[in-house]
Amino acid sequence: MNKLLKNNRFLISRRIVQVSLIILFAGGNVFGWNILRGNLSAASILDSVPLSDPFATLQIVLAGGVVLLDLWLGALIVIILYGLIFGRAFCSWICPVNPIIDLARWIKKKSHLSFIKLPVTRNFRYYFVFLSLLLSIILGYAAFELISPVSLLYRGLVFGIGLGWGFIVAIFLFEIMVTERLWCSRICPLGGSYSIISQRNILKVYHSEENCTRCNLCFDVCPEVQVLKRVGKSSGTISNGACTNCARCIEVCEDKALKFSIFKRH
Repeated sequence: MNKLLKNNRFLISRRIVQVSLIILFAGGNVFGWNILRGNLSAASILDSVPLSDPFATLQIVLAGGVVLLDLWLGALIVIILYGLIFGRAFCSWICPVNPIIDLARWIKKKSHLSFIKLPVTRNFRYYFVFLSLLLSIILGYAAFELISPVSLLYRGLVFGIGLGWGFIVAIFLFEIMVTERLWCSRICPLGGSYSIISQRNILKVYHSEENCTRCNLCFDVCPEVQVLKRVGKSSGTISNGACTNCARCIEVCEDKALKFSIFKRH
């Protein structure tokens, strides 16, 4: 049991954070709690500290909408938090779609299901970033926000609105039957935007080559396996902006060759 908890300590912590945020948002919007109000696009902490999704804010600006000071300040705070400190942690620690994608991956792996591989590279999501911004200009509203699984799932969980659940189920089934992590790693423009923002964050995974036995357990669990290209080859940080800092590689590494660090670099 201790080994099971140790090997899943960050995974369990991420699920606690994700569930807690849903409860706090629900409490703020349904019961009037002031701990956390709003949604994952625009929120406030204790009715004092604004938090705004930079990608959603940029869409609103390009669509010609009026952006209030709180929205600008909230976007700046989020950029500082993720861009300078936590990296692309939103995708693994905050996003409510993440557990669904992880569940689909686990089912596929345990059942040894074969799947259709689509020729979609991980860089394809950056085209969707551009397309979302372009459509916002053309249509006059934040284009991605209307179909975002993150927003749809959030509304379903907090308010019980069922319209978005069909879309979420479709993504879940698609993840099982088609290319692994197609949505999160190859399509989602929100994840793509955080990849762009998170190029210079200080909290990164550090790899110690002298401790590595090349067991490749980290490759089996990493959602963005391309970021592990230095594992077994050289010591240094996993510096790719696509890394979600989910820490799955750290908790499964029995050689202690991977850890979080804010000081060590290449």
